[in-house]
Amino acid sequence: MDKSHLAELIKIEEHYWWHVAKRDLVRMLLEEYCPPPAKIVEGGIGGGFNLLELKRAGYAVYGLDIYQESVEHCRDLGMNSVAVQNLEKPWQATTKDCDAVLMLDVVEHCANPIEVLKNARDSLKPGGLIMLTLPAYPFLMGPWDVMLGHHRRYTKAMLEAEAKEAGLKIVWFSHWNSFTLPVAIMVRLLERVMKIKRTAEFPPVSEFVNNTLIGLGTAERTIMKTLPVPAGVSIVAILKAV
Repeated sequence: MDKSHLAELIKIEEHYWWHVAKRDLVRMLLEEYCPPPAKIVEGGIGGGFNLLELKRAGYAVYGLDIYQESVEHCRDLGMNSVAVQNLEKPWQATTKDCDAVLMLDVVEHCANPIEVLKNARDSLKPGGLIMLTLPAYPFLMGPWDVMLGHHRRYTKAMLEAEAKEAGLKIVWFSHWNSFTLPVAIMVRLLERVMKIKRTAEFPPVSEFVNNTLIGLGTAERTIMKTLPVPAGVSIVAILKAV
């Protein structure tokens, strides 16, 4: 990730619809599969707001990130259990015996995702889980992904193969962000046909549009409580050790 994107993430992570919808989705799943006061490690803390919200919800939280700037920002927010860490290298001892590892739109940034998944697995206590969000569909790979430092976008089969190699299995899987899939497909087609150039910033939206998209995310989560969402721009999955 470019450091300028990190600065933007710190600025918008609290209120921008995509981050809000993802955070609410993760909270919903954690409440079902791993309620507080569980010990949670987030690999790739970004702007730190996810970790802050989990701390407020009663979780014992630890954070790892490759960027010193992310770690320092989290400490400014009052979270001291954070450290600089390359997720592809063995993780620090303080992250061991945790109930859950979160990596939210992180693994696609890693050149060696199997090593990252193995390190996450080794941090779990027996019965612990790994929760991932990932960008979906290789055919949607475009300039925006490249600018963000994505190595790949995922299918369920791709994730299953990587999980198996890391000694993990998928125990729950769904797509999410289904309501923006048609727009994402249209944008990718336009980029390819018209050679449109984009920046890595999240597209600005009005307060009304932002709130509408947050509401659509809420409706999608309601459906997800009964049935997995079959298609969407992103993936959410829960893994456990085999």
